[in-house]
Amino acid sequence: MTNLAIAANGLRKSYGDKTVLDGIDLAVPEGTIFSLLGPNGAGKTTAVKILSTLISPDPASGRISVGGHDLAAEAQAVRAAIGVTGQFSAVDGLITGEENMLLMADLHHLSKREGRQVSAELLERFDLVEAAKKPASTYSGGMKRRLDIAMTLVGNPRIIFLDEPTTGLDPRSRHNMWQIIRELVSGGTTVFLTTQYLEEADELADRIAVLNDGKIAAQGTAEELKRLIPGGHIRLRFTDPAAYQNAASTLREASRDDAALALQIPSDGTQRELRSILDWLDSAGIEADELTVHTPDLDDVFFAMTGGATVPNQSKETAR
Repeated sequence: MTNLAIAANGLRKSYGDKTVLDGIDLAVPEGTIFSLLGPNGAGKTTAVKILSTLISPDPASGRISVGGHDLAAEAQAVRAAIGVTGQFSAVDGLITGEENMLLMADLHHLSKREGRQVSAELLERFDLVEAAKKPASTYSGGMKRRLDIAMTLVGNPRIIFLDEPTTGLDPRSRHNMWQIIRELVSGGTTVFLTTQYLEEADELADRIAVLNDGKIAAQGTAEELKRLIPGGHIRLRFTDPAAYQNAASTLREASRDDAALALQIPSDGTQRELRSILDWLDSAGIEADELTVHTPDLDDVFFAMTGGATVPNQSKETAR
């Protein structure tokens, strides 16, 4: 059985009468990317702070293990195994990128020689060598985020918590950050990622949990979560009204859109079902001018699991 980098049973956190986390269970295998999704105030950052030992869970919580260490009894060992990049950069803008790295090396009690070596390697790895001698305040948002993660890696953590790491970045910088995260995981690092970008979770995560009102509303792979949401269909559009009427009379279970000359057939979007429908259309002599496949995406999952309405034009359609 795969070893778990993070395991939490019945994780709870309250502030007075406000329950932030209401007994959530988490299981994150080593060497994977786990993404925690949820609206603002759902408790994502609170979960990260607890798992990274920054705040304590409620006494009623069950056992929590991070990096194979009990969170309550071995907090120092947990800290030695993890790295944390929060929503707000820990970079000091008054000093250079290199000096930020060397400061982290000192905090990890590395020797001066080892600290310089590790800093140089990470600055090169994150493409920051040319900017290393410049004040970090002159860096772009993407450069600051890269430096922030490089600083997190100085202690060679096995588990990294990334709390909304790409917030505020432009699309190119976001994609660069995704590549960095993939490379970390390919090297054996476990990444616990919180994000409000559904595309980001879909692109990166091996497993996803949707957090809402302090509880896990759903958990699984992106594809497993998408299959929880109804509404998948195949849409056939015609340019010839006669062909449309003929198809509509044959496909009685399809929903009609007479204005658009389009029919909508319920479908789970799997390859097997799509092939079956296409074969059936061929045998019935029905040939549409356009065929599109609609499958629910993480937007649909997010809205359904957090009480919002599904927005049809945010779902994915593939033209055939």
